[in-house]
Amino acid sequence: MTDPQSRLAEWRLVELSANLAAVERRVADACAAAGRSRDEVTLIVVTKTYPASDVRLLSSLGVRNVAENRDQDAGPKALECRDLPLVWHFVGQLQTNKVRSVLKYADMVHSVDRIRLVDALSAEVQKSERPELGCLIQVALEGDPEPGAAHRGGARPEQVLQLADALADAPGLRLDGVMAVAPLRGRYAGDPAGAFVRLVEIASLVHRQHPAATMVSAGMSGDLEQAIAAGATHVRVGTAVLGVRPPLG
Repeated sequence: MTDPQSRLAEWRLVELSANLAAVERRVADACAAAGRSRDEVTLIVVTKTYPASDVRLLSSLGVRNVAENRDQDAGPKALECRDLPLVWHFVGQLQTNKVRSVLKYADMVHSVDRIRLVDALSAEVQKSERPELGCLIQVALEGDPEPGAAHRGGARPEQVLQLADALADAPGLRLDGVMAVAPLRGRYAGDPAGAFVRLVEIASLVHRQHPAATMVSAGMSGDLEQAIAAGATHVRVGTAVLGVRPPLG
């Protein structure tokens, strides 16, 4: 007789498989609608708040790219899953005092938004002698911050090219492109399609100066279609694959 824990794992595998298939259909349909090949878009599954057991199940279903946004949760999870063929993306706001810890497992950081962070990442990569770190510049599309307003981080659009130059010149770092989250306020609040078009415009400027920087990380569970239509190369999907869980405290 199958024990309860095994039955629970089997049920979870069926659920994740169905959710993943539904997201894959959405991505494929969005690519077709935009006249793009499905191969042009990489799905990154955001596993924040979910256990390592879910990461293992996702790996068994063919997922190769996973993302985390809190180092205190990501570090132990990545260690537990170190035997899996995964690429780990760090997508949260990154403080310089967390750089050493994040670089123990992250293959890519999507949230580079200031020169000080570039310097800290470069210094730690060189010190640790780990492989080159892929980096994306997070672009803030909210406009001027308001006191007390929610802010998702990122460099202002007019700062991006200078930051791109600094990142491209930093030893141990690789400038791969740009990232953004649809803003909660400002000109593009409620308009993810417009926000992603603006991001791709900025990405084109970066690419002009740095031809190897081809990644555009944009779009989540609720707006991946708009991101793909605008030209995103990577979409970051969490709840549509894993379901809704209570937020971490």
